[in-house]
Amino acid sequence: MGSRRLGWLTAQDGFSPEKLLAADFTSAPVAGDVHEWLRVARADALFEVSSLNATTGQPAIAHIQAALEAGVHAISANKGPVMHAYRELTDLAASKGRRFLFESAVMDGVPIFSLFRDTLPAIEVRGFRGVLNSTTNVVLEGMEAGMTFEESVRQAQNLGVAESDPTDDIEGVDAAVKVIALANVLMQTGLKLDDVSRQGIRGITAEQLRQARSDGEAWKLVCSATRAEDGRVVASVAPQRLKLSDPLALVRGTSSVISFETDVFPELIITEQDPGLEATAYGLLADFLTAVRSS
Repeated sequence: MGSRRLGWLTAQDGFSPEKLLAADFTSAPVAGDVHEWLRVARADALFEVSSLNATTGQPAIAHIQAALEAGVHAISANKGPVMHAYRELTDLAASKGRRFLFESAVMDGVPIFSLFRDTLPAIEVRGFRGVLNSTTNVVLEGMEAGMTFEESVRQAQNLGVAESDPTDDIEGVDAAVKVIALANVLMQTGLKLDDVSRQGIRGITAEQLRQARSDGEAWKLVCSATRAEDGRVVASVAPQRLKLSDPLALVRGTSSVISFETDVFPELIITEQDPGLEATAYGLLADFLTAVRSS
């Protein structure tokens, strides 16, 4: 187990539930780095859950590379490696007979990547649109209810859905990274952050929100990607005013929704209602089971 505060803790026979709950790691040897940890801990799988670095994907990419090169499955909840090194890490995993899996990177463990990988073989994903950032959902709803922008951001932070610095959420960076992860895996693109047309929610006013609601519409930060006639994938993140008949307009609070366009299903919609931390944890567990069963 590794963390910025505790370092790389090793326990060849695992940590007992009692010690984990008590955060008692006083007797655990500390490895110098991930490479030493992988060797000393005799790990079978690495769970990579470091914070997103949208610019480089590090240090998550380096941790995953180290695991795969050591013959260890790599399971991640981090969008950065999928955005910056999906193909390279997948190829490395295949060359080592291991798996690089990341179901919890988008929509908290809802089976999106595995849906197309395992359940819908030979389907062509032609595009998707969704509401995938909980912070902006909560902020816009708070403003519509009469809060100031700042008050609504604080509410999102108190709910635990916004970071202490919510800039990446408010400016659409988090949503753009999710678009890239989905497009790179499901549409075989090589998109980077600069390839996504991006606009955040800072310019939306409370008056605009209330006027839309009175007109039977709602503002949402919409993520989308579609394949153009020339084969390019055009991706964007931007606030949109949606009719309440649109499934994307109905998602509230910390919920998320995504609608896929495929060659077989014109519209395939997945909605996630108010997930908790256990949803992300389940995605990691599901990936672990997939990895070890395929070994």
